[in-house]
Amino acid sequence: MLNRIILIGRLVADPEIRYTQTGVAVVNFRIAVDRPYKNASGEKETDFINIVAWRKLAELVNQYLNKGRLVAIEGSLQMRRYQTKEGDNRTAYEVQADNIQFLDRGDRSGGGGGRGDDAPPPNDMDAPPAEYGGPSGDDDLPF
Repeated sequence: MLNRIILIGRLVADPEIRYTQTGVAVVNFRIAVDRPYKNASGEKETDFINIVAWRKLAELVNQYLNKGRLVAIEGSLQMRRYQTKEGDNRTAYEVQADNIQFLDRGDRSGGGGGRGDDAPPPNDMDAPPAEYGGPSGDDDLPF
């Protein structure tokens, strides 16, 4: 059996980090992924997909990503069942991220929303290591 998913999309809001009772970091965010075709009225459709990352990857996502950033997500699809306060049964689908690649450099001007607007713009030394989805240097860029 195989459960792998690869997505490329943009964050629709800043990630939300929290910690379990045992101190494990978990971050939730949603990405918008355009469908590769147009609907009957000629418009593109977009899917909004919930993503969950854990531990060090969660902390890196929280530190380096914000609304509008382009990312590639590799992980597995997971289904959760839960009950609302009203007693209704619900099902939620989300991608458990194993690897996240940051596909753009974000806003380095220090403005334009997102995290660290008051902080100086980061340099390449501030980026996470490549094994956590960060850029590994300009030599790897295809353009």
